[in-house]
Amino acid sequence: MRPLSLALAHAAALTLSSSAFAQAPRLAEPVLRGHLAFLADDLLEGRGTGQRGGALAVRYLETQAAIAGLQPAYPGAADGGYRQKVEIEGSRLLPGSAVSFEVGGQRLAPETGKDIVFGTASGRPDLAFDAPLLFVGYGVAAPEEHWDDYKGVDVKGRMLVMMVNDPQPTAQEPQRFGGKAYTWYGRWMYKFEEAARRGAAGVLLIHTLPSASYPWSVPANGFSRERFHLAGGGNGVEGWLHEDMARRLFAAAGFELDVLRAQAERRDFRPVDLKARARVALKSAIRTVEQYNVVGIVPGTDPKLKRQAVVYSAHWDHLGIDEAPPAGGATDARKDRIYNGAVDNASGAAALLAMAAEAAKRPALRTQVFLWPAAEEQGLLGSAAYVRNPVLPLADTAADLNLDSLNFVGLTRDIGVPGAERSTLVETAAVVARNMGLKLAPRIPDLSGAYFRADHFNFAKAGVPAFNVGSAVFSGDGHFEFAHDHAASSEKMVGFKRDYHQVSDEYRASWDLAGMLQQAQFTFNLGYAVANADAMPRWKQGDPFGSVKR
Repeated sequence: MRPLSLALAHAAALTLSSSAFAQAPRLAEPVLRGHLAFLADDLLEGRGTGQRGGALAVRYLETQAAIAGLQPAYPGAADGGYRQKVEIEGSRLLPGSAVSFEVGGQRLAPETGKDIVFGTASGRPDLAFDAPLLFVGYGVAAPEEHWDDYKGVDVKGRMLVMMVNDPQPTAQEPQRFGGKAYTWYGRWMYKFEEAARRGAAGVLLIHTLPSASYPWSVPANGFSRERFHLAGGGNGVEGWLHEDMARRLFAAAGFELDVLRAQAERRDFRPVDLKARARVALKSAIRTVEQYNVVGIVPGTDPKLKRQAVVYSAHWDHLGIDEAPPAGGATDARKDRIYNGAVDNASGAAALLAMAAEAAKRPALRTQVFLWPAAEEQGLLGSAAYVRNPVLPLADTAADLNLDSLNFVGLTRDIGVPGAERSTLVETAAVVARNMGLKLAPRIPDLSGAYFRADHFNFAKAGVPAFNVGSAVFSGDGHFEFAHDHAASSEKMVGFKRDYHQVSDEYRASWDLAGMLQQAQFTFNLGYAVANADAMPRWKQGDPFGSVKR
């Protein structure tokens, strides 16, 4: 058994009741396939946030949840009780908006799209201010790493300039901030959130290809469209500076960017006043969009344990219909513009429907919650809304097992559980895998920050053990051990990179769904084991999320 020892698995077994080892009910491939084919159909128009296809997806999911026998999470509601409202704010930058810099007696006017990209999360259609610029290194405050880039400096009302990624490992500290792996502190979402918590006027991230791991075109394209966030206000300005523009800005202020970046690799780094000011004039089209999580429950059978929950989650949304007409005058323009999202994530949403129908037939000791979050593609917004207002308290939530982009290639001899090692879920997963004749896939460094890019992460941030039940699709690395024709199957899996977030991510009736069914069954078996265990999972000592307040 790899990579865990038999002794470790035996220790996990001691924490589980005998009923926990009973296999969950068997899932049926035709049921999963039927839901997948429908959710990925052109009829649902790519299930876009704020688009008609998204509303159709919600209607389908809540109808199927009722047919499956799930109890509504919000009984008595006029809409049937399966919907949880998610208030989302959309913001689109309008022409004439600009950010400029007054520095060293001169005015720098970066070109939007080329030198700088920006928008607002404040909810304000008109925003104008003048703010001093402050370089805050990586913009990280990580007590468990004994790291604080802010050093108690009051950043209220200031425009923060910072680097992306984490402080890098050194020869003396090879595992600093996860070593080669990405940590939450390296993600742009963390940096924006931390700045907002501290009352900054805005944030500009310095883009480099090595630190961001993607080209300038990615943020440039992202900020050229409508951006979504949960209603309630955020940073006045959020954006990115091209590295060339950052060098010009720092030089005009009398600093060398590379020198300050080197200083920012040290724990004793302190924020640097750039002796420059940002002049901001933004006009934005703001709209409020009501989206819905779909939530159904299977109540537990134990009088005490039913107050605790295991959550299964899989987002229903994808990218919808492209607003711009296709180039070249395609004859079937509508089809060419639909981002069907068959793998990402009609596959996970369909699997949850198949699991829900069987769970309702044989409840576990703990309550099982089936959650289809909205707006994952817009920044994990639906799951964030659920975590703010869960069906059962987070302190009584044993785990979240998330499914995102399932294995559409074929059967494997192993199962991926990236992030499970953060808690005792990994030991339980090893036992469940062994009972299915599987092994856990080898752990690989998370170089792309995949753990922080799916809905389970909002649960982890809140202190609930959680992970995305592994699909090599999600990371695009193809590290599974396929049971049949491994080389060709791996090539097919890796090839999905070409379809990821493209209109070509479409359902194909020729797909062998045995691997998808296997992955869904493992997730169901694992959830069933957790739902029937004597005790809830625990974070491993020292894990940064284990100390998060629930």
